[in-house]
Amino acid sequence: MFEKFLLTKHGHPGSVFSMMEIAVSLFHGGFVRFDNKKKSFNDKVLISKGHATSTLYPILRDFGVISKRDWDNWGIKKSNLRIFGNTSIPGIDITSGSLGHCIGSGAGMAVSYLNNNQDKKVYVVISEGELYEGSTWEALLFAKHRNLKNLTIIIDINNLIILGNTSDCLKLDPIKSKIEGLGINAKEVDGHNIDNLVSSLKDCDESNDVNCILAKTVKGKGSSIMENKQNWHYWSPMTKEQIEITKKDLE
Repeated sequence: MFEKFLLTKHGHPGSVFSMMEIAVSLFHGGFVRFDNKKKSFNDKVLISKGHATSTLYPILRDFGVISKRDWDNWGIKKSNLRIFGNTSIPGIDITSGSLGHCIGSGAGMAVSYLNNNQDKKVYVVISEGELYEGSTWEALLFAKHRNLKNLTIIIDINNLIILGNTSDCLKLDPIKSKIEGLGINAKEVDGHNIDNLVSSLKDCDESNDVNCILAKTVKGKGSSIMENKQNWHYWSPMTKEQIEITKKDLE
């Protein structure tokens, strides 16, 4: 992804690197089931923090859902790929970016699948900044009321939003207690430890309740230039030295 940021010269690297292991665990961990004949997924993954949807592109390319041509052309010539995901892109299940909507959308999908006896799961990845949105809490209440056991919510908690540290902007902690107070199962996990993520996702799959994974992450994870830096919410110009340092960091 870093090479694509260098080509496109825009995007949200801090947020993408924050959730990379979450995406890898979902898809390569086998939780999002793949139909090899149709080259499509049976389950839905909604990236509510739409500015980080591009996290999925290299994974979808590896599964053959996104064409190699689109991937190779992105940032060079005409391509179907965009920084913000939309449903015109194969494998992207929702057009997102306006924060606070995808738990509600995912809950609607989950209700439909249960009502129609369809064996489909819905995973929604949100940023903790979306807990500032009232629609998020309304959707959580609805999900619990309907006991949407086929819905799993993953909150990417990197403690930073575009305005700065969440504890300074508007304190959210204790997030776990607040989620549990709604009657929803909440698990805290190291969001960069794939073994821990896979174990927690497996527990969610085997549960008969609504589940929420609180993934503790680092914004810009993997780059010493970007980690825990507010300004890397957006792409910023880099010197040749910074580029080389980041390439080495990400090897």
